[in-house]
Amino acid sequence: MDYHINIFYSEPDEGYIADIPDLNGCTAFGKTPATALEEVQVVKETWIKAANDANIPVPPPRYRPLIYQGG
Repeated sequence: MDYHINIFYSEPDEGYIADIPDLNGCTAFGKTPATALEEVQVVKETWIKAANDANIPVPPPRYRPLIYQGG
């Protein structure tokens, strides 16, 4: 599934945080935006597998940043 991913710089952590808003707690860190993106992709797969293993429904992609929402 294609989930929206937020990536932002965290001064306290001195690196980048990537998170997937639709998947509660699905977040990762990297020293660069590309590394944070790679890491959150791994976390996403682990998150989905853990949910499936526990028979917890995986939410569909819904989050859309305000800039992509129409009218």
